[in-house]
Amino acid sequence: MADTSRVLLLSKPGCHLCDDAREIIARVCGDLGVGWEERDITASEEDTRLYWEQIPVTFVDGVQHDFWRVDEGRLRAALGA
Repeated sequence: MADTSRVLLLSKPGCHLCDDAREIIARVCGDLGVGWEERDITASEEDTRLYWEQIPVTFVDGVQHDFWRVDEGRLRAALGA
C-alpha cells in the first residue's frame, strides 16, 4: 500500500460481498499503484450505525463511491485510469 490511501473499504467480518469488493479493490489499486485501506465497521458504533445496511462501502478520495458491490470499470475510471 502507498503512504496515502485514496480508496477506503468499509467491511465487516464474514461478509462475502466484502470479500469480493476487497479482491477487486486490491487488483485495481495494485494495477494503478494507488493506496487503499480497509476498516471494519464493527470496531465503531458510529460506523456500524451508519453503514450496516450498505456494506461493503467504498470511498474514493473521501467521497462515497459504491456500496454492496464494486464495479471494477467504475473504480478504475474514478481513479483516473
